[in-house]
Amino acid sequence: MIEKIKDNVLFKGLTQEEIELCLGCSNARLKDYEKNRIIFSQMDPPKELFVLLKGSVSVCKDTPDGRKYIVTNIEEKDIFGEVYVFLEKADYNYYVLTNTDSTVLAIPKEYFFTTCDKSCNAHSVIIQNMLGILAQKAYFLNNKVQLLTSGSLRQKIAKYLLENCNNKKYVKLTMNREQFSAYLNVTRPSLSRELIKMQEDGLIDVDRDMVKIVDSDKLSKSL
Repeated sequence: MIEKIKDNVLFKGLTQEEIELCLGCSNARLKDYEKNRIIFSQMDPPKELFVLLKGSVSVCKDTPDGRKYIVTNIEEKDIFGEVYVFLEKADYNYYVLTNTDSTVLAIPKEYFFTTCDKSCNAHSVIIQNMLGILAQKAYFLNNKVQLLTSGSLRQKIAKYLLENCNNKKYVKLTMNREQFSAYLNVTRPSLSRELIKMQEDGLIDVDRDMVKIVDSDKLSKSL
């Protein structure tokens, strides 16, 4: 388990021995979930912070018309549920669904509000790392708001691709088509039609989960 979490930003700057000490002090637990299982539901009270050790999960909300809206996708070594750990009397307003068989490390929220009996430096380091995580989360959510308010579907797609492309103008989609459409808050057929149109217009070239930006200048002008 230590090998899985030692590179996680929450434990940055800690030795393996210090990580083991913190896990013991916090009463952290491993939890296994099968595919398509709920890790926590909307309106559940937050009790733990989660580190995804294996698998893939999605943070979701259901729209009034019954569609599933994906807030974000969580991959291995990512953290989720951290914001609600620090909110008083706030229940989850989303749920987390496993996309594959998954294993999470669950750390009780009380660990982040107290110091252990040994007053170890490692505990302080974790609290400092958590502040950085929360700042990064705020930055991510700000970008997500900007994306969803970008205007047309083409503008949303263009913004996402331009912000996530590598130096060779390729974007590897970490979401499948259904997840990507939910992320953009549109239907899957609408997303597919727009991607085809953008390809016909010479803006992009789509090959399964890989998107090549053919004309970045023209794509930028569509924003």
